[in-house]
Amino acid sequence: MRYTKQDIIQIVKDEDVEFIRLQFTDMFGNFKNMAVTTSQLEKVLENQCVFNGSAIDGFLSMQEPDIYLYPDLNTFEIFPWRPQQGKVARFICDLRRADGTPVAGDSRQILKKVLMDAGDMGYRFKAGPECEFFLFDLGQDGNATTETKERGGFFDIGPVDAGENARREIVMTLEEMGFEVEASYHANAPAQHEIDFRYAGALTCADNLMTFRMVVRTIARRHGLHATFMPKPKSGVEGSGMHLNLSLHDPEGKNLLSAPEAEDGLSEVGKYFVAGLLSHINGITAITNPLVNSYKRLVPGYGAPVYIAWSAAANRTALVRTGLRKGRVNRIELRCPDPSANPYLALAVCIAAGLDGVKRKELPPPRVDGNIFAMTKEERLGYGIQSLPKHLEYALDELERDALLGEVLGENLRNNYLAAKRAEWKEYRTSVSAWEVSQYLDRF
Repeated sequence: MRYTKQDIIQIVKDEDVEFIRLQFTDMFGNFKNMAVTTSQLEKVLENQCVFNGSAIDGFLSMQEPDIYLYPDLNTFEIFPWRPQQGKVARFICDLRRADGTPVAGDSRQILKKVLMDAGDMGYRFKAGPECEFFLFDLGQDGNATTETKERGGFFDIGPVDAGENARREIVMTLEEMGFEVEASYHANAPAQHEIDFRYAGALTCADNLMTFRMVVRTIARRHGLHATFMPKPKSGVEGSGMHLNLSLHDPEGKNLLSAPEAEDGLSEVGKYFVAGLLSHINGITAITNPLVNSYKRLVPGYGAPVYIAWSAAANRTALVRTGLRKGRVNRIELRCPDPSANPYLALAVCIAAGLDGVKRKELPPPRVDGNIFAMTKEERLGYGIQSLPKHLEYALDELERDALLGEVLGENLRNNYLAAKRAEWKEYRTSVSAWEVSQYLDRF
C-alpha cells in the first residue's frame, strides 16, 4: 500500500486513531519507539519529532544528540490487538540529523543504501525469511522461563502442540496487518514454532521481520506464554534459525538466477553471488549470528549449518542452497542466520557480499551435493570445506578484518558494534556458569 500524507490524515480520522507510535531499530535489532497523540500528527508528517539519540547505543554523541524521526508513510499500520476506540497505529521511521542527513548508525538506511547501489547495477532484490521461535510458559511472577509442558515435534497438532491457539492468533493478527502467511506449524523441538510469510522487496522484508517479532511477542503474552527468538534457549534440542532466501531480478522483474540450460540450473550471475557470500561469510556471521548464544546453535548434530559449502540440490547440510524447482532456480538460501539478528544489517551485508562476487566475477568452489555431516574431517578437507566461526569472538575478528563489510556498515556503526559485542564476549568469558559449578565445585 502506498500512502500520501492526506491518506494518513483521513485514515486516522475515519478509524478513530488516538495514539501513534514512531518506531525505529537500534543497531542490535531491537525495536524502539516514541508515542504521540494524533494531535501531533501534522508534526509527525512534517518530520519534526525529535528524540535524544545519545541515549541509544550506536547513534549520536552527547555533543550532537538530536535525532529526527522521518516516518515511512507506507509502513502505517493500526495495531489489531489494541482498543477499537482510541486505536493505536505506528510508522517505521528513518533517522536523520537536523540538517536532513542520515544518522550513521541507522541500520534501515544502511540497507537502503545497499539496495540503491544494487539498483545502480541494474539489480533488484526480494527476500523471504523462515523464522523459528519458542513459546515458553510464564513464571508465577510473570517473568520469562524456559519451561514448557508440551512434548511436540515437527507438524504435531493439539493437544500435543500446546501453542496451537497462540500461533493461530498470531497468524490471524499478521494477516490483519497485511502479511501473506504461507505456512505455520510446530517445529522440531518442544515449544518451538515456525511461521513463514511471503517474500517481499528486501527493505519491506526487514520491516516485516521487525513487525513479526513484535506481533509474536505481544500475542504470546495474551496467551500466558513468553515468545523468545533466542537462538538456543535450551540444551539438547534444536535451536531457532532464520534462513534468508534471496532472489535477484532486473528492473523488469526477470529472474537473473535461473539458467535452465546449465547442469545445476544456476546462472553465471547467481554463481558469482554465491561466491561473494561464501568469501565474506566469516565476517557476515558476526551480524547474522550476533550473540554468544548464536554459536551454540551452529554445532553438529542439530540440523544447523556448520560447514562453508554450497549445494544445487535439496541438501540441508550445506550452508547455501540453490535448489531447482520446476526446472528453475528462483532463490539463494543462506541457512546460518538466526532470529536474534538485526534484519536490516543481515540483509545489507549478505546482499553487499553477493554483489561483491558479481563485481569481481568470482566463481564459487565446486558444489557439494552429498551429506557433509557424514563426511570425515579428511573428506571435508579434500573438498576444501572449512567451518563457520565457532564462537562470537572469532566472527568479530573476521568482521573487523573485512574491508567490504566495514564499508557497508560505516565506521560509526562498525566500531560501536564491535566494541559492544567484544564487551559482551568478555563478560561471557569471565562469568561462571551453573554447568561449571555443578561439574567442579565438589570435585576440586
